[in-house]
Amino acid sequence: MKELDIDAVEELEKKYDSGLHTRAISPRLVQFTFAFSIVFAAYHYITAGIGVPVDYWHMGFHMSGVILLIFIGFPAIKGDRAWEMHPNTWWRYANVPLWDWLLIVAGISASLYIGITWYEIDFEILGQRFFLREQVMRQGDPAFIDVVFGTVLIIVLLEAVRRTLGIVVPIIILLFTAYAVFGQYMPLQILKHPGINWAQYINNMYFPAEGIFGVTLWIVSTVVFHFVLFGVLAQRMGLGQFFVDIATVIAGRYTGGLAKVSVVSSAFFGTISGSSIANTVSTGSLTIPNMKRMGYPGHLAGGVEAAASAGGQITPPIMGAAAFIMAEFLEVPYTTIIIAATVPAAMHYIGVLCIVHFQAKRLGLKGMPAEEIPRLLAVLRRGWPTALPLVVLIYVLFSGFSPHMAAFWGITTALAVGFLNPMHRLTLNDVLDGCVTGVKYALAVGAVCAAIGIVVGVVNSTGLGFRLGFMVTTGALTIAENIHGLISWIPLVDVTQQGLTLLVSLILIAITCILMGAGLPTTALYIMLATVAQPALANLGIPPLASHLFVLYYGVISEITPPVCASAYAAAGIAGANPFKTGVSAFSLGIAKLMVPMVFVYSPAMLIVLEEYFTWTAFLETTLTSAIGIVMMATAVSAYGLAPMPAAFRILMAFAAVFMVAPGVTSDMYALVLALPVLIQQGLAWRQERNSVLENV
Repeated sequence: MKELDIDAVEELEKKYDSGLHTRAISPRLVQFTFAFSIVFAAYHYITAGIGVPVDYWHMGFHMSGVILLIFIGFPAIKGDRAWEMHPNTWWRYANVPLWDWLLIVAGISASLYIGITWYEIDFEILGQRFFLREQVMRQGDPAFIDVVFGTVLIIVLLEAVRRTLGIVVPIIILLFTAYAVFGQYMPLQILKHPGINWAQYINNMYFPAEGIFGVTLWIVSTVVFHFVLFGVLAQRMGLGQFFVDIATVIAGRYTGGLAKVSVVSSAFFGTISGSSIANTVSTGSLTIPNMKRMGYPGHLAGGVEAAASAGGQITPPIMGAAAFIMAEFLEVPYTTIIIAATVPAAMHYIGVLCIVHFQAKRLGLKGMPAEEIPRLLAVLRRGWPTALPLVVLIYVLFSGFSPHMAAFWGITTALAVGFLNPMHRLTLNDVLDGCVTGVKYALAVGAVCAAIGIVVGVVNSTGLGFRLGFMVTTGALTIAENIHGLISWIPLVDVTQQGLTLLVSLILIAITCILMGAGLPTTALYIMLATVAQPALANLGIPPLASHLFVLYYGVISEITPPVCASAYAAAGIAGANPFKTGVSAFSLGIAKLMVPMVFVYSPAMLIVLEEYFTWTAFLETTLTSAIGIVMMATAVSAYGLAPMPAAFRILMAFAAVFMVAPGVTSDMYALVLALPVLIQQGLAWRQERNSVLENV
């Protein structure tokens, strides 16, 4: 298998990730942004090790840097001419229009204003006295200038998010803003509240502890950026290639070997990647062309890579940085999140691997030739140093240190190994380019997470989470009553109305999460869904950890759910396949990710760490039946088990798989009854196929 070309990978990422596609700027401004990005990365790296400044200053510095680079790099209107170089005029300098420079000045001023005015200001200029009480005394009664700067920052952030991620998120934030201000005019009684005047709204959204300067921006500026930088540097020092080589050794020789290499390498790479697109492009640039060469259809090759790569966002230890935010929200140790997420992540990859295996059997695809599979000892001898930074990072994390301290030591180890490793030595330019790339990755995430702080602030200040939860459960109850009336007469169907209400509620929330998560980075989608959708699950009596993982899983599924499936589109571009068809393939391959959250909601024993639910009996029963059900579903999706599976038997097996995955002995018995005819058909077809082969021999 050919070597991973980092420069080629980055070019592909720029092509398929809009967050990396920036406009042409003058050489001097290129030099400035390069130097600024180095300083920005160095600031975060150093403060991770020695301690960050006071939170409002640190978050202000971070947001100022993000705003500066976004408005330099991203045009207001994206057309073919927007990316081109234009001559300087009175309203355009270095190809950046005057209004973008004004937005930069306004955004940086509003970002740093909180720190500047934290303490009392009292001075006189030109005979005019300016007095502003210290910020803590202005809480609840903001000054007019506070309202001005707060309004400016909201406008600038919304525009920054629009430029990097599109119009959907700003519209969502504007709707939440309208709800906060005009709550008394809501048509539904359950949604009505007295309304918040604009000054008080800015007070809630702008002053620290809630809103923009709340927990979301704090975690992005102290954790997420550091892990993004770690992932970029780790890949540049050869860790991505090491993952691909190890995956080739493990899975390359078996049926559908190249597709299994894609799955295993993407699982490995997902441990350091904060982006599904980055994961897709990095491993897919090698695996997708090779899969096509071995006979895989383009849409299937792309779908395999997209489904496996999207799984990286739910794979410990980093989980797209969502693990750290979840630990903060739930106020539990980080290790608790990692342990809880391990088995569900494994179920996703079991599902993808099984579908890949059965698809390969159906298509008659073999493993890789022995001469293309590297020797394990040679791979380990060449690549073990590249794994040291990840080992150090995980060790520091599990030793109880803060996530940013773990990232500091991970980055430090990556730099040390990169400069000293004779088999894959980094140059200073490699490190500097890696820092610049890491900063580019962090721009969209930084802007959207700061802006989503507004959503968090609105939900907390209006009680919207409880109101939405009540609406969901009330609507689900109505639907469940109608369904129960239709099916209660069927023999052997023992479903309570309460059970149906829970199921309908979960389905409605899952659909909401998929729709709301479309096109968002993992960190941002988790913050928004944990704020908006998770309270509805809490109303249903679901344990907080299970409900938070539930919304994360269904949010991440949006990465491979047509029509908005960024990872699948990136994979389709590499494969030269139809994007929608690739998205459908990716969605079907990721079917386990669709099923598993329902399992750990009904049987939280799968999550291990919830003592009130965990017993070894419940854990083993839930996990084993879930794995068996996922394998059964894989045969239904692939239309192949021991032999080709006709459509009627595929439907029967799909229903059997759902019953098998559902926790409980009764549902398992239903699954076995439904699966029995399929097993008989498969056995007879396999025997007939084998006899036919023997006769031909």
